[in-house]
Amino acid sequence: MRFEGKVALITGAGSGIGRATTLRLASEGATVFAVDIDEGRLKETEDLATGTVTYHVADVTKPEACAIAVETCVAEHGRLDVLGNVAGIARAEHVTDVTVEQYRRMMGVNVDAYFFLAQAAIPHLLETSGNIVNIASNAGLMGQAYTVVYCMSKGAVVQLTKALAMEYVKTPLRVNAIAPGGTNTTLVQTFQVPADVDFELMARYTGFRAMGDAEDIASMFAYLASDEAKSVHGAIMSVDNGITAG
Repeated sequence: MRFEGKVALITGAGSGIGRATTLRLASEGATVFAVDIDEGRLKETEDLATGTVTYHVADVTKPEACAIAVETCVAEHGRLDVLGNVAGIARAEHVTDVTVEQYRRMMGVNVDAYFFLAQAAIPHLLETSGNIVNIASNAGLMGQAYTVVYCMSKGAVVQLTKALAMEYVKTPLRVNAIAPGGTNTTLVQTFQVPADVDFELMARYTGFRAMGDAEDIASMFAYLASDEAKSVHGAIMSVDNGITAG
Protein backbone atom coordinates (compact mmCIF):
# COMPACT_ATOMS: atom_id res chain seq x y z
CA MET A 1 0.00 0.00 0.00
CA ARG A 2 2.71 2.44 -1.03
CA PHE A 3 0.15 4.98 -2.27
CA GLU A 4 -2.38 4.93 0.54
CA GLY A 5 -3.79 8.43 1.01
CA LYS A 6 -2.30 9.67 -2.27
CA VAL A 7 -3.99 10.86 -5.45
CA ALA A 8 -2.63 10.12 -8.92
CA LEU A 9 -3.76 11.58 -12.24
CA ILE A 10 -2.99 9.17 -15.09
CA THR A 11 -3.59 9.96 -18.77
CA GLY A 12 -4.16 7.34 -21.44
CA ALA A 13 -5.90 5.34 -18.74
CA GLY A 14 -8.34 3.66 -21.10
CA SER A 15 -5.87 1.10 -22.43
CA GLY A 16 -2.31 -0.18 -22.54
CA ILE A 17 0.29 1.25 -20.21
CA GLY A 18 -2.12 3.88 -18.89
CA ARG A 19 -4.64 1.24 -17.87
CA ALA A 20 -2.00 -1.04 -16.37
CA THR A 21 -0.57 1.85 -14.37
CA THR A 22 -4.00 2.93 -13.16
CA LEU A 23 -4.80 -0.59 -11.97
CA ARG A 24 -1.40 -1.00 -10.32
CA LEU A 25 -1.53 2.26 -8.36
CA ALA A 26 -5.15 1.68 -7.31
CA SER A 27 -4.21 -1.78 -6.07
CA GLU A 28 -1.53 -0.17 -3.90
CA GLY A 29 -3.93 2.25 -2.25
CA ALA A 30 -3.94 5.29 -4.54
CA THR A 31 -7.05 7.16 -5.54
CA VAL A 32 -6.56 7.33 -9.30
CA PHE A 33 -8.11 10.02 -11.46
CA ALA A 34 -8.09 8.29 -14.83
CA VAL A 35 -8.08 10.49 -17.94
CA ASP A 36 -8.67 9.43 -21.54
CA ILE A 37 -10.54 10.59 -24.63
CA ASP A 38 -12.53 7.31 -24.80
CA GLU A 39 -15.24 7.15 -22.12
CA GLY A 40 -16.09 3.52 -22.86
CA ARG A 41 -12.54 2.37 -22.23
CA LEU A 42 -12.31 4.49 -19.09
CA LYS A 43 -15.40 2.76 -17.74
CA GLU A 44 -13.77 -0.61 -18.45
CA THR A 45 -10.68 0.48 -16.52
CA GLU A 46 -12.81 1.62 -13.59
CA ASP A 47 -14.64 -1.72 -13.58
CA LEU A 48 -11.37 -3.68 -13.61
CA ALA A 49 -9.81 -1.77 -10.73
CA THR A 50 -9.27 -3.11 -7.25
CA GLY A 51 -9.30 0.14 -5.36
CA THR A 52 -10.54 3.66 -6.04
CA VAL A 53 -10.65 4.90 -9.63
CA THR A 54 -12.67 7.83 -10.92
CA TYR A 55 -12.52 8.95 -14.52
CA HIS A 56 -12.59 12.09 -16.60
CA VAL A 57 -12.98 12.37 -20.37
CA ALA A 58 -10.64 14.86 -22.02
CA ASP A 59 -8.77 15.59 -25.23
CA VAL A 60 -5.38 16.34 -23.72
CA THR A 61 -4.08 17.94 -26.91
CA LYS A 62 -6.03 21.04 -25.82
CA PRO A 63 -4.25 23.15 -23.16
CA GLU A 64 -7.53 24.21 -21.56
CA ALA A 65 -8.59 20.57 -21.24
CA CYS A 66 -5.33 19.80 -19.43
CA ALA A 67 -5.93 22.60 -16.94
CA ILE A 68 -9.53 21.50 -16.38
CA ALA A 69 -8.48 17.89 -15.80
CA VAL A 70 -6.00 18.88 -13.10
CA GLU A 71 -8.38 21.30 -11.39
CA THR A 72 -11.22 18.76 -11.48
CA CYS A 73 -8.97 16.12 -9.93
CA VAL A 74 -7.95 18.44 -7.09
CA ALA A 75 -11.52 19.64 -6.58
CA GLU A 76 -12.86 16.09 -6.33
CA HIS A 77 -10.06 14.54 -4.28
CA GLY A 78 -8.48 17.43 -2.40
CA ARG A 79 -4.88 16.97 -3.52
CA LEU A 80 -2.53 15.69 -6.21
CA ASP A 81 0.54 13.58 -5.51
CA VAL A 82 1.40 11.95 -8.82
CA LEU A 83 1.03 13.07 -12.43
CA GLY A 84 1.45 10.26 -14.94
CA ASN A 85 1.81 11.52 -18.49
CA VAL A 86 1.13 8.26 -20.31
CA ALA A 87 -1.16 8.98 -23.27
CA GLY A 88 0.62 8.58 -26.57
CA ILE A 89 0.23 7.71 -30.23
CA ALA A 90 2.66 6.24 -32.76
CA ARG A 91 2.77 5.72 -36.50
CA ALA A 92 5.30 4.85 -39.19
CA GLU A 93 5.58 6.57 -42.54
CA HIS A 94 8.09 7.97 -44.99
CA VAL A 95 9.04 11.38 -43.69
CA THR A 96 8.11 12.98 -47.01
CA ASP A 97 4.56 11.62 -46.69
CA VAL A 98 3.80 13.15 -43.28
CA THR A 99 0.92 15.61 -43.48
CA VAL A 100 0.70 18.73 -41.37
CA GLU A 101 -2.36 17.27 -39.65
CA GLN A 102 -0.52 14.05 -38.77
CA TYR A 103 2.46 16.01 -37.49
CA ARG A 104 0.35 18.30 -35.32
CA ARG A 105 -1.65 15.40 -33.88
CA MET A 106 1.49 13.47 -32.93
CA MET A 107 3.08 16.45 -31.24
CA GLY A 108 -0.20 17.41 -29.61
CA VAL A 109 -0.69 14.07 -27.89
CA ASN A 110 2.94 13.17 -27.20
CA VAL A 111 4.40 16.57 -26.30
CA ASP A 112 1.88 19.39 -25.83
CA ALA A 113 -0.27 17.38 -23.45
CA TYR A 114 2.71 16.48 -21.28
CA PHE A 115 3.81 20.10 -21.02
CA PHE A 116 0.41 21.62 -20.27
CA LEU A 117 -0.55 18.92 -17.78
CA ALA A 118 2.77 19.39 -15.97
CA GLN A 119 2.33 23.16 -16.00
CA ALA A 120 -1.12 22.87 -14.42
CA ALA A 121 -0.12 20.15 -11.95
CA ILE A 122 3.16 21.50 -10.59
CA PRO A 123 1.68 24.03 -8.12
CA HIS A 124 -0.36 21.22 -6.55
CA LEU A 125 2.53 18.73 -6.61
CA LEU A 126 4.75 21.21 -4.80
CA GLU A 127 2.20 21.31 -1.98
CA THR A 128 2.34 17.53 -1.54
CA SER A 129 6.04 16.92 -2.36
CA GLY A 130 4.70 14.94 -5.28
CA ASN A 131 6.19 13.77 -8.53
CA ILE A 132 5.76 13.50 -12.29
CA VAL A 133 6.42 10.36 -14.32
CA ASN A 134 6.49 10.81 -18.09
CA ILE A 135 6.37 7.97 -20.60
CA ALA A 136 9.12 8.52 -23.15
CA SER A 137 10.42 5.73 -25.42
CA ASN A 138 13.56 4.07 -26.67
CA ALA A 139 12.66 6.10 -29.79
CA GLY A 140 13.54 9.22 -27.82
CA LEU A 141 17.04 7.90 -27.21
CA MET A 142 18.00 6.65 -30.67
CA GLY A 143 17.29 7.52 -34.28
CA GLN A 144 14.77 5.30 -36.03
CA ALA A 145 13.87 5.20 -39.69
CA TYR A 146 10.24 5.77 -40.70
CA THR A 147 9.23 7.19 -37.30
CA VAL A 148 10.88 10.61 -37.50
CA VAL A 149 8.02 12.56 -35.92
CA TYR A 150 7.51 9.96 -33.20
CA CYS A 151 11.23 10.05 -32.37
CA MET A 152 11.09 13.84 -32.25
CA SER A 153 8.14 13.77 -29.88
CA LYS A 154 9.70 11.26 -27.50
CA GLY A 155 13.03 13.08 -27.58
CA ALA A 156 11.10 16.13 -26.47
CA VAL A 157 9.66 14.14 -23.55
CA VAL A 158 13.18 13.19 -22.49
CA GLN A 159 14.27 16.83 -22.51
CA LEU A 160 11.05 18.00 -20.85
CA THR A 161 11.81 15.58 -18.03
CA LYS A 162 15.41 16.68 -17.61
CA ALA A 163 14.68 20.40 -17.89
CA LEU A 164 11.84 20.24 -15.36
CA ALA A 165 14.07 18.22 -13.05
CA MET A 166 16.70 20.96 -13.17
CA GLU A 167 14.22 23.79 -12.69
CA TYR A 168 12.82 22.15 -9.57
CA VAL A 169 15.97 20.47 -8.27
CA LYS A 170 15.93 22.63 -5.12
CA THR A 171 12.36 21.64 -4.25
CA PRO A 172 10.87 18.32 -3.09
CA LEU A 173 9.20 17.80 -6.49
CA ARG A 174 10.63 14.83 -8.41
CA VAL A 175 10.40 14.42 -12.20
CA ASN A 176 11.37 11.21 -14.00
CA ALA A 177 10.59 9.33 -17.19
CA ILE A 178 10.35 5.75 -18.38
CA ALA A 179 11.61 4.80 -21.84
CA PRO A 180 9.87 1.57 -22.88
CA GLY A 181 10.82 -0.52 -25.86
CA GLY A 182 8.24 -2.51 -27.76
CA THR A 183 5.36 -3.22 -25.39
CA ASN A 184 2.44 -5.53 -26.11
CA THR A 185 -0.37 -2.99 -26.15
CA THR A 186 -3.08 -1.93 -28.58
CA LEU A 187 -0.77 0.83 -29.82
CA VAL A 188 1.81 -1.74 -30.95
CA GLN A 189 -0.73 -4.32 -32.10
CA THR A 190 -2.27 -1.80 -34.51
CA PHE A 191 1.05 -0.27 -35.59
CA GLN A 192 1.36 -0.34 -39.38
CA VAL A 193 4.45 0.08 -41.52
CA PRO A 194 4.51 1.16 -45.18
CA ALA A 195 4.89 -1.80 -47.51
CA ASP A 196 8.02 -0.52 -49.23
CA VAL A 197 10.25 0.14 -46.20
CA ASP A 198 13.76 -1.25 -45.88
CA PHE A 199 13.40 -3.68 -42.99
CA GLU A 200 17.18 -3.82 -42.58
CA LEU A 201 16.97 -0.23 -41.34
CA MET A 202 14.31 -1.21 -38.78
CA ALA A 203 16.10 -4.30 -37.44
CA ARG A 204 18.41 -2.17 -35.29
CA TYR A 205 15.61 -1.15 -32.96
CA THR A 206 13.41 -4.23 -32.91
CA GLY A 207 15.73 -5.89 -30.40
CA PHE A 208 16.60 -9.52 -29.74
CA ARG A 209 14.06 -10.33 -27.05
CA ALA A 210 10.30 -10.56 -27.00
CA MET A 211 8.20 -7.48 -26.39
CA GLY A 212 7.46 -6.45 -22.84
CA ASP A 213 4.04 -6.18 -21.24
CA ALA A 214 2.20 -3.09 -20.06
CA GLU A 215 2.48 -4.41 -16.51
CA ASP A 216 6.29 -4.23 -16.78
CA ILE A 217 6.05 -0.48 -17.33
CA ALA A 218 3.42 -0.12 -14.60
CA SER A 219 5.81 -1.80 -12.16
CA MET A 220 8.56 0.69 -12.94
CA PHE A 221 6.05 3.53 -12.74
CA ALA A 222 4.90 2.39 -9.30
CA TYR A 223 8.49 2.37 -8.09
CA LEU A 224 9.35 5.81 -9.50
CA ALA A 225 6.17 7.38 -8.16
CA SER A 226 6.63 5.89 -4.68
CA ASP A 227 8.70 7.11 -1.75
CA GLU A 228 11.11 4.22 -2.41
CA ALA A 229 12.49 6.31 -5.29
CA LYS A 230 12.96 9.44 -3.17
CA SER A 231 16.51 9.87 -4.50
CA VAL A 232 15.63 9.36 -8.16
CA HIS A 233 15.22 12.70 -9.94
CA GLY A 234 15.74 13.60 -13.59
CA ALA A 235 16.23 9.97 -14.58
CA ILE A 236 15.21 8.29 -17.83
CA MET A 237 14.63 4.66 -16.91
CA SER A 238 14.89 2.29 -19.88
CA VAL A 239 12.60 -0.74 -19.77
CA ASP A 240 13.29 -2.00 -23.27
CA ASN A 241 14.75 -5.51 -23.07
CA GLY A 242 18.17 -4.20 -23.98
CA ILE A 243 17.34 -2.34 -27.21
CA THR A 244 19.38 0.71 -26.18
CA ALA A 245 22.12 -1.26 -24.42
CA GLY A 246 24.64 -0.80 -27.22
